Amino acid sequence: MMRDRIIASLSLIVNNFLTILILVSPHHSTITCNGIDPHSEVVTLGQPTIRRLHPPNDSSSASHSSCTSKMSEEKKEASPTTGRAAKLARKNVLSLQPYRCARDDYDSGILLDANENALGPASLPSNSLDPYDNGMELERYPCPYQRGVKQLLCDYRNGKCGIGSGGIQPEHVFCGVGSDEAIDLLIRIFCAPGHTTGAGDAIMITPPTYGMYKVCANVNDVEIQCVPLTPDFDLRIPEILQAVTPETKLLFVCSPGNPTAKSIPLSDIRKLASYPSYKGLVIVDEAYVDFSSTPSATSLVTEFDNVVVLQTLSKAFGLAGIRCGFAIGPPDVIQLMNNVKAPYNVNKLTSDAAVNALKNTAILEKNVRDVLDQRDIVKKELEGLEFVVKVYPSDSNFLLFRVKQNANELYKMMADGGVVSRFRGKELHCNECIRVSIGLPEENRKFLEMLKTVYGEIVK
Repeated sequence: MMRDRIIASLSLIVNNFLTILILVSPHHSTITCNGIDPHSEVVTLGQPTIRRLHPPNDSSSASHSSCTSKMSEEKKEASPTTGRAAKLARKNVLSLQPYRCARDDYDSGILLDANENALGPASLPSNSLDPYDNGMELERYPCPYQRGVKQLLCDYRNGKCGIGSGGIQPEHVFCGVGSDEAIDLLIRIFCAPGHTTGAGDAIMITPPTYGMYKVCANVNDVEIQCVPLTPDFDLRIPEILQAVTPETKLLFVCSPGNPTAKSIPLSDIRKLASYPSYKGLVIVDEAYVDFSSTPSATSLVTEFDNVVVLQTLSKAFGLAGIRCGFAIGPPDVIQLMNNVKAPYNVNKLTSDAAVNALKNTAILEKNVRDVLDQRDIVKKELEGLEFVVKVYPSDSNFLLFRVKQNANELYKMMADGGVVSRFRGKELHCNECIRVSIGLPEENRKFLEMLKTVYGEIVK
């Protein structure tokens, strides 16, 4: 009896050991045992049942491999000790011992290191439920650095700038939750708090501009210095350079601007970046760059050690719902952002959609052309209305226009009627202004029809 138990136990141990060898073998996807389909998601050998870690020929395996092959190039590392970032960053950030997540060390094999649920997800996105498709392996944490997404972005931006492989590389790119995460991280890394007690660092903004710079600075107790744009929404370069102080660590330039819709020439960015007395970073927010004929400032990233460009997939790419954005800058700045960010800030669903979008930029460019065509139509119609005082030039997917009077009431009545634009009349230089996004042709027609009808009711 005892001998039979020992033999049975030894048999089970050997069987389990063979199962592990098959699963960790680089050739395991071609092995069949006991008539098992090697492409099935679950392999059963004797007693144990083990879920295959990486089903062959699925999209997640490809992206997973790209993360693995380059992992050593993007691990969280000690903070830089030389260069612009080392001079600017807060001392506590430079001395930070970065948190190392499980995928910083290993992301292949039998993964029993991250307390994940190896049985698989309790549910999937709606369109993956029937038939059931967990190709992205949602039970596993994502790649912390999104190498595949970064490489595709670099290839596209370098091609648009006409500089090929000599331009930005993945080590120049931070991938985050929209560009808003990058704005907050940059302020936390480079600006010491203390404004409310009369101490700390500062950012500089050029109103009217995107509101999140101010919000993030206030949350982090950082001073906000302002040098307004001209009434025509141009930078006042001499005034900016005169206003910077040793405490000014970040200078935000929105191009194309929001709500201005106007691009800032690269020559202006060069002047700011090359000014000897300004020691901080120039942050160029390019959320709307794909609608503009002005080239992206990404072409300056490899030329200057103090230029950081923010971009997003929310606008021209039409992916506002996935929340994916980028900071493109000097590697020492990006290294600090990787050190400080949350371990798995970009999820697999977002990464998958981002990869597909960056692989299909022909769709992006067609959509941009369609938006610009519609923008021209709406602009012409607005300019023909007697009560529209001015329609500002636009390098974006929206128009800013001024009416004679009652802009806020006009906006509210239209919104209550089902057509929602944005009242911008409280912004500097934007008195009686409304901002309208370019929609589908029928949406644009409805907007113009209601605009005329409601304004007529207001002035009766």
